[in-house]
Amino acid sequence: MNIWQTVLEVIDMRSFSNLWYWIALAVLWSTASHFVLGVPFDLAQKAQKLGGERMQDLEDLVRINVNRLGSIAEISGLVIVAMASAGLTMLFGLGVFYDVEFAQAVFLMAFPMTIIFYLNVRTAQRIQAEAPRGNELVDTLRRHRFKTQLIGMLFIFITAMWGMYQNVATGPLGG
Repeated sequence: MNIWQTVLEVIDMRSFSNLWYWIALAVLWSTASHFVLGVPFDLAQKAQKLGGERMQDLEDLVRINVNRLGSIAEISGLVIVAMASAGLTMLFGLGVFYDVEFAQAVFLMAFPMTIIFYLNVRTAQRIQAEAPRGNELVDTLRRHRFKTQLIGMLFIFITAMWGMYQNVATGPLGG
C-alpha cells in the first residue's frame, strides 16, 4: 500500500464523513440566516435600537438590495429557474439512482438554498409593494430571518440524519 492510499484511508474523503463538508454546511446556514435579503441582521437590530440615521441607512440598504433582487428575478428569473431545476434534477438523479455520495451532499445543500432564494424574492416583492419603513421593516426582516432559520434547522436535521445513515451503511459497520 502506498502513502496516498494510506492517507486517503485515514482521512476518508467521502462527503458525509468529511469534517470539511460539515464546516461548509455550518458556514452556509449561518451566512444565510445572518444576511437577510443581503442586509446584515445586526444592522437591523442596531437600527431598531438606535433609530435616526441608522434606520435611514437600513432602509436605504434594504431598498437597494430589494431592487437588485427584483431586477434579477424580472430579467433572468426564468433562466435561473430552468438552470436550477436542471442542476438539482441531475444532482438528485446521480445521488439517488447512481448512489453518488458527493451528489447527495451537494443536493442537500443546494435544494434548501433554492427555497431560500425563492423566499428572498417573495419577501423582496412584498417589501416593494408595501414599502414598510422603520420598525415595520425590521419586523418584516425578522420574520424572514425566522423562516430562513426554520428551513435551516429542518434541512440540517435531514442532512445529519442522511449523513449518519450513509456513514453507518457504507462505513466500517456497513457494506
